[in-house]
Amino acid sequence: MKFWKMNGAGNDFVLLNNLEEQLPESVFPQLALTLCERHLSIGADGLMVVDKPLLGGDYRMLFYNSDGSKGEMCGNGARCICRYGYENGLAGETQTVETTAGIVTGQRIDQRLYRIRLNDPSTIQLAHPVEVGGVTYTCSYVELGNPGLPHAVIPYSHLKDAEANELRELGRAIRHHPSFPKGANVNFYEITGEDEIYERTFERGVEDFTYACGTGTGSVVTVLTLQGKVSGRQVRVNMTGGQLIVDAQRDGAHIAALYLTGPTNIVCKGEVTDEDLILTK
Repeated sequence: MKFWKMNGAGNDFVLLNNLEEQLPESVFPQLALTLCERHLSIGADGLMVVDKPLLGGDYRMLFYNSDGSKGEMCGNGARCICRYGYENGLAGETQTVETTAGIVTGQRIDQRLYRIRLNDPSTIQLAHPVEVGGVTYTCSYVELGNPGLPHAVIPYSHLKDAEANELRELGRAIRHHPSFPKGANVNFYEITGEDEIYERTFERGVEDFTYACGTGTGSVVTVLTLQGKVSGRQVRVNMTGGQLIVDAQRDGAHIAALYLTGPTNIVCKGEVTDEDLILTK
């Protein structure tokens, strides 16, 4: 079984081409659990699978978190898979990718830089305060696509200097907060300059902070654009793994289009030989 290992701003993935492997979807959760385990296998935040399109797109993207759960979509993953699609002749410089959350369009800017149009926000609640441990936190809630990918957006002062374990426990508590029936990816942010943000995301399905989260950056910029705190144009979002650029086209109280631009990296290509991987086709 062949694989690529890729990352987008440090958000890393194992990628399989099921057009070639012809595996049943039933095996993908176990594949994700096994291959994404960092100390025992390849290691990644998630597993991406290229499969045949169902709705006339260039191909279909299936995404599984490292805990084996299926994700609606992944922004950095979509940018990486667009590079895979281009370099393997599945699509041209502009491509249409089918995801569980809806159609995503991608564009090649140069060899490593890719831009996608994220799924449009389907739910926006600018005021969604949450209480944890007797403290009420200012929070907004955004879902991208349909079914929506859930994101909590929370301002956090001195985020770069936050104590790691304290922030992790807060992220975990909000991720499981009862006001989020589907759970939520938790995006802490701090505005650090004009149209510049620092962000950290505790990801549902990874159950920890990742180096970057593309849909998280889109959700944060959605909220801040509607609140008038950023322009929505070329907003720079800095994270542990690097910088992403988000453009949010505002139409009154709505976001008409949301774009994510950032780097991709092909880390390695190879063959899965993991002897602990047992699959039943």
